[in-house]
Amino acid sequence: MAKIIVKQVKSIIGRPESQVKVVKALCLGRIGKTKELEDTPTVRGMVAKVKHLVEVQ
Repeated sequence: MAKIIVKQVKSIIGRPESQVKVVKALCLGRIGKTKELEDTPTVRGMVAKVKHLVEVQ
């Protein structure tokens, strides 16, 4: 499967609980942390929900 690299670029402090849970589910949680994930519709939907907090490479 194809892979995407997701990097957290903004803090989750003060964000709604649903967005915090999505960031944690993506195995992120700190600014600057990156994770290589499979490019599936589920992951794409999660990234779309927190697109203002993460960067996709």
